[in-house]
Amino acid sequence: MGTTITPQLVDFVDTVSAVRRYSSGTSRRLRTCQEERWGLRVECPTPEDPFYDSEVTWLLPGINVRLTQQRPRSRHARSGPSVLTAARITREGTMWRTTDLLLGLSSAPGCAARIVRSEEFAAAVAGRVLRNGDADLALRTVHKTLEELSYYRHDLSAWLTGHHVFEVWPPF
Repeated sequence: MGTTITPQLVDFVDTVSAVRRYSSGTSRRLRTCQEERWGLRVECPTPEDPFYDSEVTWLLPGINVRLTQQRPRSRHARSGPSVLTAARITREGTMWRTTDLLLGLSSAPGCAARIVRSEEFAAAVAGRVLRNGDADLALRTVHKTLEELSYYRHDLSAWLTGHHVFEVWPPF
């Protein structure tokens, strides 16, 4: 069975209207949409997901990373791992554009980070969904981030502090 090639996902966040538009054509009003000196912090409700209430995302354009954590619906449920996705992030005025580069890391507290979506990434490269420059950026970003996380003993908060992001992750 072959890997299905996912089209490149592009999201737009308008910080004035606090709306996130997806490449599928759908849009969502954000619970949180706040520009920070290090990037953008958003929280998007996920009403269609039976297990998670919302998705918290931090866009870190200086290091080409989108950091995501899903918040469980039940306060007794355990949080899943944080996902660090290689992304091309640009900002034009009040509009932030994020292009998913289809390769990332999964990081759970107390565990070593692991590379995720590598089959999808490889299929996208082979199918020319990802341009060579984007594929190279994804590989460099993920490997550099994994190396840095190893240096910080896979502690995301310490790694973020090393990038001058002093807020608590995952956010409560």
